[in-house]
Amino acid sequence: MKRRAFIAGLGSAAAWPLVVRGQQGEQMRRVGYLYSGSPASPLLLAAFHKGLGETGHIEGQNVTIEYRWANNAFDRLPELAADLVRRRVNVIVTPGSSQAALAAKAATATIPIVFSTGVDPVQAGLVASLNRPGGNVTGVNYMQTQLAAKQLGLLHELLPRATRFAVLVNPNNPVVIGTTIPELQAAASSIGVQVEVLRASNHDEIDDAFARILQMRIEALLVSPGQLFSDRVEFTAFATRRAVPTMYHDREFAEVGGLLSYGSSLVDQYRETGIYTGRVLNGERPIDMPVMQATKFELVINLKTAKALGLEIPPTLLARADEVIE
Repeated sequence: MKRRAFIAGLGSAAAWPLVVRGQQGEQMRRVGYLYSGSPASPLLLAAFHKGLGETGHIEGQNVTIEYRWANNAFDRLPELAADLVRRRVNVIVTPGSSQAALAAKAATATIPIVFSTGVDPVQAGLVASLNRPGGNVTGVNYMQTQLAAKQLGLLHELLPRATRFAVLVNPNNPVVIGTTIPELQAAASSIGVQVEVLRASNHDEIDDAFARILQMRIEALLVSPGQLFSDRVEFTAFATRRAVPTMYHDREFAEVGGLLSYGSSLVDQYRETGIYTGRVLNGERPIDMPVMQATKFELVINLKTAKALGLEIPPTLLARADEVIE
């Protein structure tokens, strides 16, 4: 009996390290999710998770996500990025925020970083080039700021007699300002209109900006990318109540009541960011992953909002719309 027990004990002891090794090999990977705004909308977060899932990673099963929100306090980003580095996450992802990506890049040269941004990532200093990012950073560019001139042209096509336009920007986002405003001013000069630059970094300043729009008799508004304007329902309702025809940079604004939008879908870009993050978790290196660029841009027009504003959409513009919301 003792001999049999001893042999059984040996068998158990021999098997035990194998079990432990198997469990250690299946440890959950850790993703650091750094965002400069308030918690992302459920729709965008679901899109990110969907992209992760397409590469075999499910939160709570084989990956855990450390979320860090700066709530538009951009000066907190370096501290939040450093905290993720201390926690030794396997990858840092910065969806929809060039400021967060820059903070992460400053915090580590070894942990892989996956960004998604609407600004030119080369001009912003995130990567050396699109095809050869270099270093530990890569991601998705959905080209929001590069579309400013096109957006102004579409808005002018809607209101061909208008001469006074404005663009609303977040002054805490210098990367966006540095790319959007020069492009808009050049485009405005080419079609003989004026573009006033209005700045807002909080909700009170948004109120002030719209008061200035009315005082200056601005005829239409463009909203630049920025986390400050991420509450789409509230912002679009605010602009409609004040009877300001407004162009937005992604379709999600038009879907909740914005007049029109031109750009790539943020839902698609968050999904692509999730896919790139999953590919890094699967062993690919950012240095070998070219920056993915948006190739599909959609014009979305909300006819219900146009009617509320007393606007008739030109047939030529309706014909070019990718989607008309009635």
